[in-house]
Amino acid sequence: MTEMFKSSHATDADWRVSVEACVAGLGPLDGNETLGFIYVTEPFALNLANIERTLREATGIRDWVGSVGLGVCVPGHEYFDEPAMAVMVADLPAGSFAVLPEMDGKAARDFAGRFKQADGFGGSAFALVHADSRNSGVLSVVEEVATETDGFLVGGLTASQNHKHHIANGVVGGGLSGVLFAPEIGVATSLSQGYAPISKMHEVTEAVDNVVVSLDGKRAFDVFVDDIGPDFADDVRRVAGVVHVALPVQGSDTGDYVVRNLFGLDPAKGWIAIADTITEGERLMFVRREGNDAADDLVAMITRLKRRAGNHIRGAVYISCIARGPHMFGDKNAEMNLVRETLGDVPLIGFYANGEISNDRLYSYTGVLTLFL
Repeated sequence: MTEMFKSSHATDADWRVSVEACVAGLGPLDGNETLGFIYVTEPFALNLANIERTLREATGIRDWVGSVGLGVCVPGHEYFDEPAMAVMVADLPAGSFAVLPEMDGKAARDFAGRFKQADGFGGSAFALVHADSRNSGVLSVVEEVATETDGFLVGGLTASQNHKHHIANGVVGGGLSGVLFAPEIGVATSLSQGYAPISKMHEVTEAVDNVVVSLDGKRAFDVFVDDIGPDFADDVRRVAGVVHVALPVQGSDTGDYVVRNLFGLDPAKGWIAIADTITEGERLMFVRREGNDAADDLVAMITRLKRRAGNHIRGAVYISCIARGPHMFGDKNAEMNLVRETLGDVPLIGFYANGEISNDRLYSYTGVLTLFL
């Protein structure tokens, strides 16, 4: 049986050599491959158009999607401040996917609407998307595409020194791009959190914009100090980058939450400020970044996902937060070694993002794994 997905990667500083190595690493292609994925690190950004064109000519694959990443990841390897590219090709039925050209606002809604009405695309869709982090409105586009397609989106916020750093059948920039899949393309996806709860869930009893004034009827700062424990309470400045706020995802049956940074603490007024708007009646808890817990959660997530997928995994895409990798797991390649050891020998590529997308929400400090079945 023909392999549905094949992947390879290369790290030579010359983009031509790296493309040649990636094509060779894919092995023989039979001409049935219909979709290609490509992620590169910043040193290759200026040659993105050349890379895509050369891959198209070498493989005969017309449709390509991808992006520059803050890092590129493959099983067992993470590449950040060095030239690297990862390529994956897929043999998918004609008409089972549509490349989403980079766009925002009404154009994305119209495209998604046409996609849903096309033959074979009835029902809920799935999309892999790349969102330019410089576009302040791009997350609303994510929500609109999810709504218009009744779909589930995975992806990440991308960043580059170059305005045009997405691939969507050409090099584009500034908005949202990616690929939408028809319901016939089987997928299983989940995310792994990088934090462990250190408090119970609290009710916000008074708030203004992004400032939490009180929790459970008490001064928010006092509740915060009680929760973080004496190690941090003696000098709350030490919580920076370690302790964060988690907001539960409404309707989730898995205890899912999104993590937001602490922006400021005011012991005199008793306020805490977070990197999101919040209103009275919402709930939150405090969480702590912990590498061991993150590793355990990643292994558990992949194990559950493999159980759901059975023996039908053909390929995978992994999108992780730039604050993970060696920053969270201690050593370079530690995160992707865990992925490889737990998932097994599966064609996989991915990138490190400025924020991760799952369904229609923006997460941070998470790893989002998608399996194609």
